[in-house]
Amino acid sequence: MSTKKEKSKYIIETLEALYPETPIPLDHKDPYTLLVAVLLSAQCTDARVNTVTPSLFALADNPFEMAAQPVEKIQQIIRPCGLSPKKAAAISQLSQILVEKYNGEVPQSFAALEELPGVGHKTASVVMSQAFGFAAFPVDTHIHRLLTRWGLTSGKNVEQTERDAKKLFPEASWNKLHLQIIFYGREYSPARSPKREKDFITQQIGTAKALKELC
Repeated sequence: MSTKKEKSKYIIETLEALYPETPIPLDHKDPYTLLVAVLLSAQCTDARVNTVTPSLFALADNPFEMAAQPVEKIQQIIRPCGLSPKKAAAISQLSQILVEKYNGEVPQSFAALEELPGVGHKTASVVMSQAFGFAAFPVDTHIHRLLTRWGLTSGKNVEQTERDAKKLFPEASWNKLHLQIIFYGREYSPARSPKREKDFITQQIGTAKALKELC
C-alpha cells in the first residue's frame, strides 16, 4: 500500500469499522456552549473541559447571561483548563459581541467566527462542522501527528496538514473522519511510545520513521 490514495481508502474503511458512531467529545447543548467548550479545550484535554463546563454553564449557558458575568468569576471557574485569564476574557468578549452584533446567535460563517476573540480557524471549523453541518476538517495535534506518521502530509503546521487532508479525503467524510482519527490517536497511537501491537494502522501504512518509533 504505497500511494496516498490507497492509504486514504484504507483509513476511511478501517476507521468506519472501528468507530461507526462519532459522538462529539465535548459536552454541550447548542452552538454557543460548543463554541465555549472548544475555546476552553485549547491546550487542555476534553475530559477536563467536561468537568469544568457544568459549573460554567450553570452560571451562564447563553451569551446574554455570560456577558453579564464578571470576568473574574468566569476565570475562577475555568482555572483548571489553563490559560484562564486569556480564555475568560475571550468568553466574556465574544459573548458581548454575539449579543450586540448577532442577537445572541452564533454566526454560521467561518469569517464571522474567526473574528470573535479567542476563536481561531480550528475552533471555527469544529463549530461549523459539528454545530451547523458544514463540511470542514478541523486539524488538531492528534490529526497533524497521525497524518504525518502515515505519510499523508509533509506539512510543517496544521494549516498545511488541513489542506493536504482536504485533497486526500472525500468532502462528505470530513466531519466524521476528523473525529475518527482523533479517537484512534487517543486509543491506539499516542504521541509518546506508540505500541506496535496496538497501532495497527501505522504498522500497515506508516512511514519508515514512524515504524521505527513503534515499540
